[in-house]
Amino acid sequence: MLNLISFIARFGLAAVWLWSGAVKLLNPLDSRQAIAAYELLPDSLIDLLAVALPSMELVLGLMLLLGVFLRWAGVASAIILAGFILGVASAWARGLSIDCGCFGGGGYDADAGPASYLATMGRDALFLAMAAWTAWRPFGRFAIRP
Repeated sequence: MLNLISFIARFGLAAVWLWSGAVKLLNPLDSRQAIAAYELLPDSLIDLLAVALPSMELVLGLMLLLGVFLRWAGVASAIILAGFILGVASAWARGLSIDCGCFGGGGYDADAGPASYLATMGRDALFLAMAAWTAWRPFGRFAIRP
């Protein structure tokens, strides 16, 4: 049973990172708009993050898929996901109406409200749990270097 959970955590998180990273990297302007909507960073950092973040997501997805340094990939994933949760909570607390841009798109969204923020944070909390599980008990089968 524990191996099944480890399998789901590793490969599920790999799929999440590969999907979200690819969508954002293919649409850097949407990614920039989503990051800017959080109103947390100066403009000089937004362009860099709009390319660096999806690139990091793709690297983490590949690390998890191929089984390279799984514990480190889990820890890095957990840190990034905790940052995402804090960013969404910050936007909500400051009364911003945004779409998180987690899987492309993003930016200002007049329809955003408590339900959408809670759903996003809940989903990211599940991904965070998967990352923590992978760091704690990585699924080493099919791994190049667990």
